[in-house]
Amino acid sequence: MGAKLTPKVILEGTRLTFKTEIAFRLNEHPRFVGPRKYRYHSPLISAEWCAFTNFPWGRGLINYQPEEEAQALETYQTWARLFELQRYYSWVVDRFHLSTQVYQLQTYGKCPDFGWLEERLLPLNFRLIFLTRSPESFAQAREERLKVSGNPRQYGDLEIFKREQELLESLVSRSRLPCLRVDISDNDLDAAVERVVNWMEATGGLSMPD
Repeated sequence: MGAKLTPKVILEGTRLTFKTEIAFRLNEHPRFVGPRKYRYHSPLISAEWCAFTNFPWGRGLINYQPEEEAQALETYQTWARLFELQRYYSWVVDRFHLSTQVYQLQTYGKCPDFGWLEERLLPLNFRLIFLTRSPESFAQAREERLKVSGNPRQYGDLEIFKREQELLESLVSRSRLPCLRVDISDNDLDAAVERVVNWMEATGGLSMPD
């Protein structure tokens, strides 16, 4: 029997970088989570869940208001503890602490300190996948997204996403987590997924050391 597959990744990137699509594909990739004869529920979570308000497109871990900061930080502490308690399993996270920092910086001029969080994620072998695209490729990606989006208004101003990507680049460069940058400008999801899996395999990211 080979090593148990326990990959843990955080997918970061601005909107229209296909984070969610790649997250789902990773969670079913035979070299990432093992071969399966039937589909079942592997953990796929997101800080983008709007769980702080009782209405659609509300607030959550990323876009919380200043008076909700304590609630947001406690939620991050809870996720960290849950990861620690269940370290021998796979976790795919679609947007997390860096997305929170970007929003809070742009909206309130305040960058919450998540150094403590990365210190706890490092021993669990968490990896960061930073998905990017060229500025000129956002328009085509928007056209594809509008075919399925339930909230098309959020894609009106592409300049917002370009600024977010620049800020994310700065935050990623300061992160302590091992990171792979993946350019998704060509919209080739299969190639992006294979690149992630190959990197995880080559760098020891698919299993937990004893």
